[in-house]
Amino acid sequence: MAQQPITLIGGGLVGALLAQQLAQRGFAVEVFEKRADPRRAGFIGGRSINLALAERGLQALRSAGLADDVLQHAVMMRGRMVHDLDGNSALQRYGVDDSEVIWSVSRGTLNMLLLDTAEAAGVQFHFGQSLIGADFDAQRIRMADATGVERDLPFGMLIGADGAGSSVRAAMNAHSPLGERIESLGHGYKELEIPPAGELPAAVLRLSGGRDQFALEPHALHIWPRGGYMCIALPNTEGSFTVTLFLPAQGEAPSFATLPDADAAAAFFSKQFPGLLSLIPRFNEDFDTHPVGTLSTLYLDRWHLDGRALLVGDAAHAIVPFHGQGMNCGFEDTVVLANLLAAAPDDSAEVFAEFQRVRQPNANAIAAMALENYVEMRDSVADPHYLAKRELGALLAARAPHHYMARYRLVTFSHVPYVYALERGRAQDALLEQLLRESPQVADIDLDAAVRLLQSSLPPLPVLRHG
Repeated sequence: MAQQPITLIGGGLVGALLAQQLAQRGFAVEVFEKRADPRRAGFIGGRSINLALAERGLQALRSAGLADDVLQHAVMMRGRMVHDLDGNSALQRYGVDDSEVIWSVSRGTLNMLLLDTAEAAGVQFHFGQSLIGADFDAQRIRMADATGVERDLPFGMLIGADGAGSSVRAAMNAHSPLGERIESLGHGYKELEIPPAGELPAAVLRLSGGRDQFALEPHALHIWPRGGYMCIALPNTEGSFTVTLFLPAQGEAPSFATLPDADAAAAFFSKQFPGLLSLIPRFNEDFDTHPVGTLSTLYLDRWHLDGRALLVGDAAHAIVPFHGQGMNCGFEDTVVLANLLAAAPDDSAEVFAEFQRVRQPNANAIAAMALENYVEMRDSVADPHYLAKRELGALLAARAPHHYMARYRLVTFSHVPYVYALERGRAQDALLEQLLRESPQVADIDLDAAVRLLQSSLPPLPVLRHG
C-alpha cells in the first residue's frame, strides 16, 4: 500500500500509538526511541505528571482496540475536589453524571501497553537510539546508540513524535526555519507523593476523608487553589496520589526561589495546605530530590518539510498541562494523520500540509484554553462569581441541552474541534455574564427568559458524538 517506508522518531505515547495506527493501515513502520525498552529496563519517565485520559484520547484508543485494557489500569475522576484554607472540601463535577468522567492513568503503564500493541501490528522498534542529525536532501538520518556508536540510515517519510524537546524539530529547523516560539509560563512544578492509606497513621486518615486503600477520596482530582498558585493530587491505581505543587519560578514569596529547601517548603505547606503535609511522610526527601519542572507552550509556523518530514504531538504543539489535554490532543493527531496517509499514501507532501491545516488551529485553541484553565484551577474555582456562572450554566444545560454545554464538557467529553469549543465557550460565557449583570443572584434569574435568550442568540450545538 505505502510507496515509502515510514521512519518514526519517538516511541512514547503518541509515537507508539501512531506507529500502531499506521501499521494497521498497511504501512511499514520503524520506530527509533532514545530510551531503553521500558518493558525490559523498567519505565523511566521524563515528566511523570499523571495523565488525564478523556473522550478524545479514549476514541483514539478504541480505534487501536486498547480502550478497555487501558481503563483497567485507570482510576475514574468525577470532578475537582476543591480544598479551602479552612480544611473544608467540596466536589465540583466535570460532567452531568458518571457517563462524563476523566481517568487518571500511569504514563508508564500506558506506554508499555501501546508498545505491545504496536509490535503486535508489525511495527519494528529500535531502543537506545538517539537522532543526532539529518540530511533532508539525501533523506538520511544519523543515529547514535547508548555507547555512542553512530550509523547513517535512509528514510522515506520521517515523522517526529519525540516530544517537546524534539530532535527531529531541531534538525528540521536547522535545515529550514520553522518559526519556532517557546513561551514560558514563568511557573514551575514539583512532584510529591501521598502513599497508600496502609502506610499512614490511622489518626491522619480519619482527618483526610479517604477510604479503602486511598488516603483521600479516590474518584476526584484534588485541588488546593490559592490564587496565584496551587497544589493538585491525582489518584494512582495502587492507592497512592501524585501531588504536584505549581508555583511561580521566581519573584517574591511564594515562589520556588523563596523555598530553597524542604524545611522552608514544609513551613509553607503547613500554612497554605492544611492537612496535606501530614499525608506526605517523605515530604523532605521528595522536595529536596525532585527537580522543579518547567512549563511552556510551543508554537511553530510550520510543522512539516514538504513531504519529507513532519512533527506530531508535543514535538509540534507542546502545551501546559492544566486542561489535561496534551496526550488527548496528541492521540487525536495520530488518527487524523493515519487516515490522511491511508487515503493518499503516495502524496506525503499534500498529506502533511493538510494535516497541519486541520490540526494547527485546534492545537492553538487547546493551548489557549490550557493557559486559561490554570487561572481557573488556582483561583476561580473558589470565586463566588465563577461559582454563580457555573451554577447558571448547569441550569441552562439541563433546560436547553441542545443549545448549552459548558466549555469544559465540550473539550473533555465530545469530539467537536477544539476551535469550536473555544469559540462557543466564549459566546456562552458572554451570555452568562450578561444574565448575571442583570441579576447577580442565580435564584433571581428568570430561567425561561434566559433559555429564550440563549436559543435566539446561539445556534444549536452540533452532534457531540459521545463514545
